[in-house]
Amino acid sequence: MNYDIIIIGAGPAGLTAAIYASRARLKGLVIEQKPMGGGQVLNTYEVDNYPGLPGIDGFELGTKLKEHAQQAGAVFEEGDVCEITESSSGYVVKTNQQEYSAYGVLIAAGAAHRLLDVEGEKELTGHGVSYCATCDGAFFRDKIAAVIGGGDVALEDAIFLSRICKKVFVIHRRDQFRGAQVLQERLLSLENVEILWDTIVEKIAGEDLVEELHIANVKTGEKKKLSVQGVFIAVGIQPESQAFRQLAEMDSAGYFIAGEDCRTSRRGIYAAGDIRTKQLRQIITAAADGANAITSFQEDFLQILDK
Repeated sequence: MNYDIIIIGAGPAGLTAAIYASRARLKGLVIEQKPMGGGQVLNTYEVDNYPGLPGIDGFELGTKLKEHAQQAGAVFEEGDVCEITESSSGYVVKTNQQEYSAYGVLIAAGAAHRLLDVEGEKELTGHGVSYCATCDGAFFRDKIAAVIGGGDVALEDAIFLSRICKKVFVIHRRDQFRGAQVLQERLLSLENVEILWDTIVEKIAGEDLVEELHIANVKTGEKKKLSVQGVFIAVGIQPESQAFRQLAEMDSAGYFIAGEDCRTSRRGIYAAGDIRTKQLRQIITAAADGANAITSFQEDFLQILDK
């Protein structure tokens, strides 16, 4: 099947690109791993920084983004991308379901939760260890939970859990948070939240379910055990770029090196959203990337597209 551009990923970047491609009357295809669409935003309890929609929950925003793309005429196919190869007219994208060709490819596959990489994490994932408070928080109603991290996601998770759990520990390896000031102020005002500064988790323990955390203070060296039933890990993200490593230049962390125009080092390959090098990874910047990527593609392939 031949297209003008293939968009890999159905998060805010990919869906915005699909809208712009449809409005430009380009023949585009969105390849998504899951039929729901929306990306990581689906797991966000509350989106308070997307202009015009204060307080909207992530599931609703993600759903609206996909509905908008569908109404604009975007075409969706479900599948995992296995390989992208160059052809005489552009690129061939192979998935576990089908094979497609296009002049250009926009990679908007996003990023995934970074693992804490401590003993017990993998064994107890799904048994008290989670990476999504809005997905799994309800299982810990009136129980004790811990959130590990110090960025926006960790603070948002802790605020959300404070409404459900009897007590919430926030464990952060530094002596100050990296998250937005407004989130810090809200978190620090909560009576059932306790902050453990300068602290790391060395082990997550339990037989069949999480029972306790083995923690250590990085400054004093003091070690102790913390009784908890739920552990929510929010220590950052890593790009979903493993399948595309030979496609274009990346930095040491695996992010595509691409500027605001979303052009990578390889003609016809674009990167948008969390998967590219950028200062701020937010829904609004991902959406902007989607629009910019389609604009760059049109400029690069104007002569071909006009035929």
